[in-house]
Amino acid sequence: MNYFTSKSKNPFLIIGIILFVLLACSLFYKSRSSEVSPMNEAKPTPVSEVDATSEKDVSNPFVMPISDAKSRITKKHFGTYVTPKNSPVNPEVFTGFHTAVDFETFSNEKDIDVPIYAICSGKILVKRVANGYGGMVVQSCTLDNNPITVVYGHLRLADMKAVVGDTLKAGEFLTNLGTGYSTETAGERKHLHLGIHKGATPDTRGYIANKSDLENWIDFEQYVK
Repeated sequence: MNYFTSKSKNPFLIIGIILFVLLACSLFYKSRSSEVSPMNEAKPTPVSEVDATSEKDVSNPFVMPISDAKSRITKKHFGTYVTPKNSPVNPEVFTGFHTAVDFETFSNEKDIDVPIYAICSGKILVKRVANGYGGMVVQSCTLDNNPITVVYGHLRLADMKAVVGDTLKAGEFLTNLGTGYSTETAGERKHLHLGIHKGATPDTRGYIANKSDLENWIDFEQYVK
């Protein structure tokens, strides 16, 4: 009787032991897998996913046209009324309200190239020698989805590779400043004249007679930091 009972329970006992062993092994390997699986390791954020604009002034729609831009605005500001008698430069041949911002050169830049860069992205509309400017370039851009034209004056056109019809990106090299008191600057000092006119039609006047007409231009100095 005892023999029969013991024998009849053995299969259940064996099955129970097997199931217990299998369960224990499963838990063991699952634990080991979670420790070494690369899926559970901390992953560094790819460079391409890092916010590249975190260190940029995204509120400024323009790129500076020249290095150390702010420190160069020392003589003619936007809207300054100029005459040969009160002008901060000598000699002066113009009279009127200044439609642009002038960026001066430093004393050690007299005989070296001073690069100028496009302040916005857009097509080159004009590239020629103009009265009062020497080398002049006009670029078509947009500001707040509205068309504007940008006048760069006193340039060395011989160093400019882009031609009329080409599109320059913001920050792309435009050309170098012209040599002071030469035909490249129309006999003026070495500096950059930068004017921004509202609308798609270029207006290259550097001075205007009526102050109220300045509303048709944009004061670039407000974007210089």
